[in-house]
Amino acid sequence: MRSREKRRLGALRLITAAIKQREVDERIALTDAQVLAVLEKMVKQRRESVAQYQAGNRPDLVDQENFELHLIQSYLPAQLSEAEIDRIIDEAVVATGASSARDMGKVMGALKGRLAGQADMSAVSSKVRHRLGT
Repeated sequence: MRSREKRRLGALRLITAAIKQREVDERIALTDAQVLAVLEKMVKQRRESVAQYQAGNRPDLVDQENFELHLIQSYLPAQLSEAEIDRIIDEAVVATGASSARDMGKVMGALKGRLAGQADMSAVSSKVRHRLGT
């Protein structure tokens, strides 16, 4: 606030409001994992908004959403590399005994806990689908 960074302050207020809203809605104090889930949801929303604003030819809104997206991502754990994600997917496939597309739910369930906050789960889902041959 003192440095007068209005965009940053507004984005930080959005983050705290989302966290507090979830705490009020569920009448609990959020754990670190639950706060990460809130931040991941916000990242997903920003990505979807960027795509829509680009389609609508609104560069001003794209810029604002990208700013918020990068700020929110700075509070998430470091993202894993593609090689690390592939290795973890291979381990999960072996551990669950998955062999076809029917087993995708098992694999994604095993991966959700391990990759939370460290990878884009929609990208992981497409990698798992490709790995299982669908």
